[in-house]
Amino acid sequence: MPRAELEICTVHRAEFLDITPRLQEIAKRNGWKNGILTAFVPHTTAGITIQEGADPDVAYDILGWLERAIPWVDPAYRHREGNTAAHIKASLLGSSIRCLLEEGRLRLGTWQAVFFSEFDGPRNRKVWVSIDPAPSV
Repeated sequence: MPRAELEICTVHRAEFLDITPRLQEIAKRNGWKNGILTAFVPHTTAGITIQEGADPDVAYDILGWLERAIPWVDPAYRHREGNTAAHIKASLLGSSIRCLLEEGRLRLGTWQAVFFSEFDGPRNRKVWVSIDPAPSV
């Protein structure tokens, strides 16, 4: 299975980064044309999601809601490292997305984009990318 890796440097404790263009570039650089692209985040305090990319207020609102719902500090948290909130948020968003790739382009809806979601930054992160090629006809 063809694979690639995307390196990401985050600058805030919590942020959404639109990685759609970088995923497109990986597909182009590797000559991936048709199939199912998978992007996987190998971290327990970061996630990935497909969400609206046209209005940056959507990502802002989601991050704000997550912070209010899952505060960074809570006396009930037991994890000694102190980043329980980041683990919970990453679990809610998930660690992978799958998207159709057609003629070398991610097949996303009009307003959709792929976001890397940082919850314990700033950090250096990775996204592993692969394609399950469509069968030749």
